[in-house]
Amino acid sequence: MLSNKKIYFASDQHFGAESSEKSIPREKVFVSWLDSIKNDAETLFLLGDLFDFWFEYKYVVPKGFVRVLGKLAELKDAGVDIHFFVGNHDLWMKDYFEKELNIPVYHEPKEFILQGKTFLMGHGDGLGPGDKGYKFIKKIFTNPVCNWLFRWLHPDVGMSFAMYLSRENKAVSGAEDVHFLGEDKEYLILHCKEILEQKHYDYFVFGHRHLPMIFDLPQNSKYVNTGDWITYNTYGVLENGEFKIKEFLK
Repeated sequence: MLSNKKIYFASDQHFGAESSEKSIPREKVFVSWLDSIKNDAETLFLLGDLFDFWFEYKYVVPKGFVRVLGKLAELKDAGVDIHFFVGNHDLWMKDYFEKELNIPVYHEPKEFILQGKTFLMGHGDGLGPGDKGYKFIKKIFTNPVCNWLFRWLHPDVGMSFAMYLSRENKAVSGAEDVHFLGEDKEYLILHCKEILEQKHYDYFVFGHRHLPMIFDLPQNSKYVNTGDWITYNTYGVLENGEFKIKEFLK
């Protein structure tokens, strides 16, 4: 039975990039979007890189972002079901969202059945063939020993260093995010096709790529990328079993 409410998807806000002066106006736009969906949203999926860098110490989290955190708390308290997938910029999330906001956090792609359709969704980093350099770096970033050593740095030092590296990461504004690379070169499309050989999903929904699109796959399946909130201000919405990409107009 189809819900009379909508399911929303968004990713790659990169709050904190490139500076507070540039990030806060973008955060206000995203909060306005969250406010616009609060009355008809059944579920909201945040598909990673909400923050340009996020690291949770035992008693410390990065300062700032009070507008978006407050709005997410408001939506959650109002009954909107919210799910968060870590991205490559905020993969060091632990339990802050779960304890403070009651929002589950996922570190791997996960299956859902929504409005009668089957979904596989996640951030999308490190999936598919190639990109071996990043896959190697991700193993270091997620290594428990490396995380433990990083925690011994004073937050002022560790955060400053990590934010510098994050700003240098071409994923925020890389030229490759502007153009579709072709069906045979898009890692996530290739990844979806590999999965379809073993199991069918109606929709594969990812972020990370920053380029909004709905791409037809074999077996009447679709690959969806939700875009970003740096260039496009795009999001996904599922209504009556139909998925669309829309732009939030300021």
